[in-house]
Amino acid sequence: MAEHTIKKIGVFTSGGDAPGMNAAIRAVVRTANYYGIECYGIREGYNGLIHGHFTKMGPRSVSNIINLGGTILKSARSEDFRTPEGRKMAYEQCQKHEINALVCIGGDGTFKGAKVFNEEYGIQTICIPGTIDNDIFGTDTTIGYDTALNTAMEAIDKIRDTATSHNRVFFVEVMGRDAGFIALNSGIATGAVDILIPEQKDSINDLFDTFRKSAKRGKNSSVVVVAEGEELGNVYELAKKTKEEFPAYDIRITILGHIQRGGSPTCGDRVLASRLGYGAVTGLMEGRTNVMAGIRSNQLVYTTIEEAIKKHNTINKDLLQISEILAL
Repeated sequence: MAEHTIKKIGVFTSGGDAPGMNAAIRAVVRTANYYGIECYGIREGYNGLIHGHFTKMGPRSVSNIINLGGTILKSARSEDFRTPEGRKMAYEQCQKHEINALVCIGGDGTFKGAKVFNEEYGIQTICIPGTIDNDIFGTDTTIGYDTALNTAMEAIDKIRDTATSHNRVFFVEVMGRDAGFIALNSGIATGAVDILIPEQKDSINDLFDTFRKSAKRGKNSSVVVVAEGEELGNVYELAKKTKEEFPAYDIRITILGHIQRGGSPTCGDRVLASRLGYGAVTGLMEGRTNVMAGIRSNQLVYTTIEEAIKKHNTINKDLLQISEILAL
């Protein structure tokens, strides 16, 4: 490891929580300790940065948190940090506590704040992608995605039992405001008859054709997985239109909601978070700044925050084809 000048770093979580954030905090704190760097936890994201909610952390501060969902540092969205005055206060707090660098764990909103802060005040920053949506460019998966996906899959499996028992049609809404990764993959994994996502231009007639084809093949129950950001409509609108077209259908609606954000992280998310936490600290030590640590093709990589914000992970076209074929 090259000689480094980082003496004190701050770590915080911002935006929506994601399973595995605690594992990332743990990795940052313990990696910093290993290399003789003081580490401070900042509570409630950018709000804590502004108001000086700093707590010195060591190896024992993060004992027994790798298995916990949520974030021990709490999370919040900060309107004050969007203003020059708020960012100035945050910089003054960094100076007061002699913080040389920041590790920012969150999604694209967190990244945008880190980028502006770095450009205005030169504070060395590295971001870690923590969001269940998996829409951040520069990493194959984001922290929390695998856990949320498995939570959705387990819930839909249970719903399928009821759908089959009563010959019902279920519309199941999963999270994914702008991205359909959870919907597409959980839909494939649970044998959904149709999957509606923002990236795919769906029509109501396509959905009706799917039901007609299913009926011809002898299917008497169905599960349709819908991403919350689907432009065709929400689950209530889709269910209403389907009932009008197929009056005999016994239709039910389930919205999984924030259950997908909680719970103990999977092994995949714990290992990913550990690698990215380590990569953030070692990246700072190498002099990197205004970048995001990610994993691509199982290798630690760094992507500029600007690129991570401007681009988005794209849906695998093969998966769309697979979902149609396997739903026969």
